[in-house]
Amino acid sequence: MPSLKNNLLQINIKSKGAELCNITSVKNKTEFMWQADPEIWGSHAPNLFPIIGCMKDDSYIYKNKSYHMPKHGFARHNDDFTIKNQTESSITFSLVSNEDLFEMYPFLFEFNNTYTLSENRLTINHTVTNIDEKPLYFSLGGHPAFNCPISKEENYTDYYLEFEKPENTASYVLNMNTGLLTDETIPVFTDGNKIDLRPDLFNEDALIFKDLKSRIVNLKHKTNGKILAVNFEDFKQLGIWAKPNASYVCIEPWLGIADHENTDQNIDTKEGILELEAAAVFEASYSIEIDEKHLV
Repeated sequence: MPSLKNNLLQINIKSKGAELCNITSVKNKTEFMWQADPEIWGSHAPNLFPIIGCMKDDSYIYKNKSYHMPKHGFARHNDDFTIKNQTESSITFSLVSNEDLFEMYPFLFEFNNTYTLSENRLTINHTVTNIDEKPLYFSLGGHPAFNCPISKEENYTDYYLEFEKPENTASYVLNMNTGLLTDETIPVFTDGNKIDLRPDLFNEDALIFKDLKSRIVNLKHKTNGKILAVNFEDFKQLGIWAKPNASYVCIEPWLGIADHENTDQNIDTKEGILELEAAAVFEASYSIEIDEKHLV
């Protein structure tokens, strides 16, 4: 399994889907990533491309033709990623358009994920290259799931998410039957910038934010302080999610969002969609920084 290691952390990445599956302390062996229990949720940190969330009827329209697209796109669980480059501190995986993908996504592209390990920080860089002669429409994002609690002696309710800035926004609500966005919102913040974690927090699916002021979220223990921070400077939307009663939390930087339930399904006007001109390159990164006190 491809891996990177320094004196503080070791990370492992599955070739399938180029999916991050471990962030482990070298010294004390603490594992910070959810270990994909298939009885609960069998993923660690899937890469989301070329869409985020669900599309209405799992399909979209491009130039009057309908195409099928699975939830979160086709990059996750994809066997066609190859290693493009590797050094002591970084590794790049590449997925290139092919005949099978063209049937569901009629664009020529190269999608690269580069993992770079520097001290106690892992940076995940996404690069999309349009190798077509027409504009390319896409979304992309991360879906990392972190163990919560970190220690078996702790409880889920011992933890909370602390946002970089005071927030007065609300979470958008998904239709539980379709996975599509509604116009309904619910308040979730306490003390201006905190979300207390509790087993029933995700009973109605993910928390979805379109207009956060913050670009850093800290996972914190109420007495032991910060566990890790996710910096998503390049991303406009954010999802927070877990299976109800599960011992993890996903902090998901997004460039894109699920379809609204009233969508006309045209991909070029889809909310949050990005347009990339022919021969152009797009990049966006987020990082995961583990607090050093938990590495000794």
